[in-house]
Amino acid sequence: MSEQSPRPSKPGKPYRRPQKDPVRFLAFEALRAVDERDAYANLVLPPLLRKAREKGDFDARDAALATELVYGTLRRQGTYDAIIASCVDRPLREVDPPVLDVLSLGVHQLLGTRIPSHAAVSASVELARVVLGDGRAKFVNAVLRKVARDDLDTWIERVAPPYDDDPEDNLAIVHSHPRWVVSALWDSLGGGRAGIESLLAADNERPEVTLVARPGRSTTEELLREEAALPGRWSPYAVRLSEGGEPGAVAAVKEGRAGVQDEGSQLVALALANAPLDGPDEKWLDGCAGPGGKAALLAAVAAERGAMLLASEKQPKRAGLVAKALAGNPGPYQVITADGTRPPWRPGSFDRVLMDVPCTGLGALRRRPEARWRRRPEDLEGFAPLQRDLLSTALESVRVGGVVGYATCSPHLAETRAVVDDILKQYPQTELIDARPLLPDVPELGAGPDVQLWPHLHGTDAMYLALIRRTG
Repeated sequence: MSEQSPRPSKPGKPYRRPQKDPVRFLAFEALRAVDERDAYANLVLPPLLRKAREKGDFDARDAALATELVYGTLRRQGTYDAIIASCVDRPLREVDPPVLDVLSLGVHQLLGTRIPSHAAVSASVELARVVLGDGRAKFVNAVLRKVARDDLDTWIERVAPPYDDDPEDNLAIVHSHPRWVVSALWDSLGGGRAGIESLLAADNERPEVTLVARPGRSTTEELLREEAALPGRWSPYAVRLSEGGEPGAVAAVKEGRAGVQDEGSQLVALALANAPLDGPDEKWLDGCAGPGGKAALLAAVAAERGAMLLASEKQPKRAGLVAKALAGNPGPYQVITADGTRPPWRPGSFDRVLMDVPCTGLGALRRRPEARWRRRPEDLEGFAPLQRDLLSTALESVRVGGVVGYATCSPHLAETRAVVDDILKQYPQTELIDARPLLPDVPELGAGPDVQLWPHLHGTDAMYLALIRRTG
């Protein structure tokens, strides 16, 4: 199937101007921003939706459909690419990216939603006429009509290799993850087909919105009075919003007394805050504090105990976000802009240190589905030295008897246990603390002493935590 050049209307047939569908046009704009500018959908989509609502183009149902089209298309991109590739006569890299975005949106409507096939095709062709022109709209029409002949299961059976022949390639296409990510996650899980399939499937589900009631400023009881609110699963400060709940409409969130924070991030911060110490408990450090979610929770807990938090962030813009998150905290805190690998504070200054290091983000693919297509195996080499330097800084910054929490939003072994094992060899006067008892009632935490959370087991991002005590 080839893209076709524009043709004039048939003699005697009047030309009909294409009609712009605000919902699909907005979804296309969001996908183009993700593709052209390496933007993240969770940052691009809200302002586009807000602008559309202000213009009067959108109601709540329109916003929900646009959100589903964008996120659904990004999550299933690998699967849809394989299907589209089987319907065209050239490599996908030779198809213009805007054309591929329209095709992907159309395929998602056909195979991933309940939109009737004829409506999905006609709406996608109309979008193509608006954004691509009549000629390429005919190409889109021809491809989507081929796709519409079968359902998703039939297409997957056709384009994915048999599992027994190539398990990783099969799972990559079936569950729409790059092969190297499938391999890395499988290694982190420790084997077993059921586990990896459950994890990959969970990565393609829409995550719940979870709020955190910041101690001393808000309570879960207050948040649970919201119409769409449900109790959290594990964190005593967590409240989940059921589908349709809008966090920006919650008074405590607007006022900064509560925030949006995955329950895994809450658990990591609380485990560090509750780890047993030898000696005083007065000075805490968040060494990679941006954008401020964990810092805000830690500062609130510290304030209840009469301790203070120093929140340090290298990037000035993110440091500003940290200051905004901590504004109004009832106890003492300080936010500084500083490089965590060259800290301005003296060694041994803190009783508790959190180092939530920059990483590939493979644990948050539910929230940032496009990240799976951007990351490359070589990115691990770029993060590795920084992660080790930051953990070294943390161990230098804590006093003897104090505790360091090393955290990542990635389950990749190269970013978790490999980093901890390497650094502990350089710091023999340390010991790992069993973190599992500090996450009470959370099941399936493994053999310890470190903890790996999982979307398919815990409903959280795949957060990793190792707790380390400085013994000398």
